[in-house]
Amino acid sequence: MAIAGYIKESMERSSWIRKMFEEGIKLKARLGEENVFDFSLGNPDLDPPEKFFETLRIFSKDIVKGAHGYMPNAGFPSVRKAVADKVSKEHGIAVSADNIVMTCGAAGGLNTVLKTILDPGDEVVVPRPYFAEYNFYINNHNGVVRLADSKADFSLDISTIRKAISDKTKAVLINSPNNPTGRVYSEKQIEELSDMLNEFHATGQTIYIVSDEPYREIVYDGIAVPSILAHYPHSIVVNSYSKSLSIPGERIGYVAANPSCEDIEKLMEGLILCNRILGFVNAPALMQRMVAELKDVTVDITPYRKRRDLLAGGLKSAGYSFPLPEGAFYIFCKSPIDDDVKFVQHLQTFNILAVPGSGFGGPGYFRIAYCVPEDVIRRSITKFEEALDKLSVNP
Repeated sequence: MAIAGYIKESMERSSWIRKMFEEGIKLKARLGEENVFDFSLGNPDLDPPEKFFETLRIFSKDIVKGAHGYMPNAGFPSVRKAVADKVSKEHGIAVSADNIVMTCGAAGGLNTVLKTILDPGDEVVVPRPYFAEYNFYINNHNGVVRLADSKADFSLDISTIRKAISDKTKAVLINSPNNPTGRVYSEKQIEELSDMLNEFHATGQTIYIVSDEPYREIVYDGIAVPSILAHYPHSIVVNSYSKSLSIPGERIGYVAANPSCEDIEKLMEGLILCNRILGFVNAPALMQRMVAELKDVTVDITPYRKRRDLLAGGLKSAGYSFPLPEGAFYIFCKSPIDDDVKFVQHLQTFNILAVPGSGFGGPGYFRIAYCVPEDVIRRSITKFEEALDKLSVNP
């Protein structure tokens, strides 16, 4: 066999998001891009803030010796300090530059964390629905995924998380605002999760909370994302600028470890080593300097909120059922039939591209990414209505 068996199997069960993206390419080539309503990919379509381009223009003319060379694997010290200041402000606890590692996006950050904390066979509890790539990230480092059902409204179910924990559990991996549901876990839920894990710590088992937060700045209706670092000592936050600055292709993010983590010095040494030996070596030098200058800058999320309201209103009027997302840019909608894959295929006959919930560990639902122009949403509503009407005629 030319490639590893595990990779061959992974290719066969690879992300539904990517599959739908590829289906979209075919459909657009056949029908024309303007005739396809592509809600499959969570690719932010807003331009980066003007301040991003202003800063880029300045840096492009700024000839500084060593600015584009190797730096410490954790990142430029001045950048780590700037990010630490940002994290301290957001989370309400003092975080120093020594607790920051700059990474190649949140994906690079998560892989760095998992490489650092997992021995072969160690388990990571993941509430579902969840970002499908977590399976691969945990597998990359010989870990085992243990799924825990969420409540009906997609909030954390502490009882199912507790049941999923074993003596091999090393971490609980959460994502808030959540992809695919848009749910923001409440302060009360974070407190309950922290209290429960503190019970395990009291018996001698330290379980990390690893919080994946690339949508932290994209929240609506005055909702705030609670601080994991302020609630639980053995916590690690992974974030990126992909959504907050609309620069996913630049691959820039960071890991912030709670200063109160057990053996924090060793943890940081491990994170820095793993950032290097995984092949990232260091986060992109230019983007490090950029985000340090832009630490208080984000995209204007008003268009996302308008799109959420427009799409939610249209879907609700058409007869679809879903919880209103509190953050990110996804609606996780109940499939009108049990087979969500079959319904997503049905939507394709109306030129609508969505992603089956099964791909996120949430069968019976489908995900709609509304980071698309308003015009696409407006024109799609009648198609969603027709798809539901046609289904009722020909179930």
